[in-house]
Amino acid sequence: MQAPTEIFEAIALQKCLKVTYNKMVVTLAPHILYTRHDEMYIDAVTTDRDGRPPRELKLGTFKLTGLSDIQILDETFEGMYGLYDEGEEKYKGVTLFAIAPESAAA
Repeated sequence: MQAPTEIFEAIALQKCLKVTYNKMVVTLAPHILYTRHDEMYIDAVTTDRDGRPPRELKLGTFKLTGLSDIQILDETFEGMYGLYDEGEEKYKGVTLFAIAPESAAA
């Protein structure tokens, strides 16, 4: 499987994505693209779910095969390093692309 170019572009430019996931339209701030068990995933913060902000911001894991209607938005985001840690064990050796490390973003 190959990741859609929209995923790479959104991560590189730190732009939000509007996608359909589990029959719900969500806006995501994608932080990292990686593999697990030969499948691709992104970890992203959901900033909007069916037109409403979430109760709390948290990093979620989204399987790429479950994403459809992927659109890049003009809305940018700051890396949410309190929620996302690029050094986490689950990313070691399987990261395909990620936002700039926290030290580079400062």
